[in-house]
Amino acid sequence: MIARRFFSLAAVAAAFAACSRPAESSAQTSRALPPPPSRSDSVSDSRQNAITRAVAKVSPAVVTVQTEQVQQVQPDMWNWFLNSGPTSRAEAGLGTGVVIRADGVIVTNAHVVAGAQKISVMLPDGAVYPAKILGVDATQDVAVIKIDARNLPVATLGNSDHVLVGEWAIAIGNPYGFMLGNPEPSVTVGVISGTGRNLVAGANGPQAYFDMIQTDAAINPGNSGGALVDADGDVIGVNSSIYTPSGGSVGLGFAIPINRVRHDVDDLLAHGEVRRPWIGVKLQVPSSDNVRDAIAQHAVIATVVPGSPAARAGLRPGDVIVRENDRTIHNMYDWEGALLDLGVGQSVRLHMRRGDREFDTTVNTVDLPEVDAPKVEVLKQLELVTVTPAIRAERNLRSQAGALVFKVSDSMAQQLGIQTGDVIVRINDVNIRTADDASRALDHFAGGGPIRMYLERSGTYYATDFEIR
Repeated sequence: MIARRFFSLAAVAAAFAACSRPAESSAQTSRALPPPPSRSDSVSDSRQNAITRAVAKVSPAVVTVQTEQVQQVQPDMWNWFLNSGPTSRAEAGLGTGVVIRADGVIVTNAHVVAGAQKISVMLPDGAVYPAKILGVDATQDVAVIKIDARNLPVATLGNSDHVLVGEWAIAIGNPYGFMLGNPEPSVTVGVISGTGRNLVAGANGPQAYFDMIQTDAAINPGNSGGALVDADGDVIGVNSSIYTPSGGSVGLGFAIPINRVRHDVDDLLAHGEVRRPWIGVKLQVPSSDNVRDAIAQHAVIATVVPGSPAARAGLRPGDVIVRENDRTIHNMYDWEGALLDLGVGQSVRLHMRRGDREFDTTVNTVDLPEVDAPKVEVLKQLELVTVTPAIRAERNLRSQAGALVFKVSDSMAQQLGIQTGDVIVRINDVNIRTADDASRALDHFAGGGPIRMYLERSGTYYATDFEIR
């Protein structure tokens, strides 16, 4: 049965009139919303935590590093027809730095300032200062720069030996630079994913990295040189590289341990370069290119340089390095990482295995052989060292003799086509056995037309042509 209801016309008209009347004001029908709190109101304790306190402590000391590099650009087709030569173009680069001294000393990555003709630093308050390079360690990817400023906020440096896997990690830096339109650094948070990491393949950086701190705190382009901070607000590392197939962060970021950075900075400020410790051993290298084989292979000594600290300590080929001081050495990468943390003139306790027997010995580190070797200055911008058996063994040189390029200015390196570490073995028709041979040959052929120099570089021989007018 269908029930029907009927309404009178009067009732319908009354309902329509009620709907057409204006509604009562909101003040009469509901309670007004409270006004927003003023900025002066204190933040609740529940929102303040270790991360916010750490960020507030370190952020004022994190700066933007901007570089400018002049590139030579070949002319386009139109300018080529007009006989226009190469033109120069300035390319900008961006990174991050951390203030470590109130008078303007800043640490960043070597690859941030590499090749820069101009460097400037922007503080979090927007102030901009020109910067100069005090020292660079390309091997460690550490650079020290300075601005002319006073009373700057300074980051507190922690102890990277005490880093715990799983503890909070805070990355502070400038991802993508000024794209965000702000001078203040930004913050990402994660955990310490690992310590003692050896990044030897697939890194988005200039070379292999040893004994690094790994974090999943997002690190992107522009973060290089920024601070990795613990929950106490202490800097435990300098962000340096990421592992990524896409160019962006995928949670595999790596930082240089701050203890090593501190050691590098001390050397760079005191000497302008980092002194490398040497004991006179080379380790066996796997025959394959598979990194897995190198990881699985122990740190087996292949050669011991006669008269070296290792030889005096009684080490022999075939010995296995098991431990350096309190650090376990699993493979050649761990040994490379251990060397980076050692200083010249330091006594090192090694636990070794020889066959079925284990023993302890102490080795005293010294400078690399070429450091103490007599130098021959050539053309005022080039220092050569005579190749000795120790230098030949340390650098795995094929050449029996020659002149090692110990130091060369950037302009001279470009003009002659040489670089530090090259070994000069022949100049025109003159065989070079010593640094003095190279100096005399260059003096003899200067002003006489083209000169051809033969070099050994990384186990391969090259020739470079130039003139000395």
